[in-house]
Amino acid sequence: MTDVLILGGTGWLGARIAERWLDRGARVTCLARGTSPAPEGARLIAGDRAADGAYDAVAPMEWDEIVDVSSDAAHVASAVGALATQTRHWTFVSSISVYADADAAGADESAPVVAPLEPGRESDYPHEKAAAEEAVRAALGHRAAIVRPGLIAGPGDGSDRFGYWVARFALAGRESVLVPPTDGRGVSVIDVDDLADFITAIGEAPWTGVVNAVGDPHPLADVLAQAREVAGHTGPMVDAAEEWLLDHGVSYWSGPRSLPLWLPRGMPGMWSRSHAAYTILGGRLRPLRATLERTLAAERRSGLDRDRRSGLSRREELALLAALG
Repeated sequence: MTDVLILGGTGWLGARIAERWLDRGARVTCLARGTSPAPEGARLIAGDRAADGAYDAVAPMEWDEIVDVSSDAAHVASAVGALATQTRHWTFVSSISVYADADAAGADESAPVVAPLEPGRESDYPHEKAAAEEAVRAALGHRAAIVRPGLIAGPGDGSDRFGYWVARFALAGRESVLVPPTDGRGVSVIDVDDLADFITAIGEAPWTGVVNAVGDPHPLADVLAQAREVAGHTGPMVDAAEEWLLDHGVSYWSGPRSLPLWLPRGMPGMWSRSHAAYTILGGRLRPLRATLERTLAAERRSGLDRDRRSGLSRREELALLAALG
């Protein structure tokens, strides 16, 4: 039987990876804080990765596969230090955020990455992931796969980015929806279940190397149009100028009081990275519409008018629409 250790395994992506391995008949252990349950059939070992001896319970065992999705470079370094000699293969889930430049369209895995996070430097996501990659490579060498996803989408996304538009169009119905400028902007998403399938498959192979796990590039206008159609929205879409939105405290990309997925112009590298290697390796990319439909169903279950981590509240949006006149 295949023995798999998921460092995490109770969150959004980690739990899906654990489920895929269970579907393959593997014996799955999840090392996590224990605040959420592990998928049914997996064993949960509660542990704080910031604590001394965090890996004592799993270090004596031998593993066929270890998967780590952490964005904390110190946690990744301590994990490989404790467990690198105990596994046949290691998969680290990084991010395309490690790439140094966002202005080159179609760049592949050979593009330069940012420098790893240095001691004493203020933490940020790209440099943390770059440092984590370096720790994995140093400890595992040719026994590691590094997967760099782009924007992950689908049911259960705690960031609330991708689901904002299909939920907002559904909530608005016949009323107006505020939209950002779409000229020169785009979106690339990978469905969480396609990503989980891929990560499991390369661990089972096992495959080693670095691979972008990203979707097809779509103009932002097309993404909004598909989201609107899926949601059945029949009201107006009201465009606001970029400067006006920024002057009124509306942010790019994600977070509170933002218009999710909207990026500044001149950043095609954020939504058009090459997925040639991913496709060659058998990675699946389901149609964007299918991910939108799955996401809308989940948004309806959660409540279209709920508080969100990303986007405008409907009250904020209506106030902005009124200010536009």
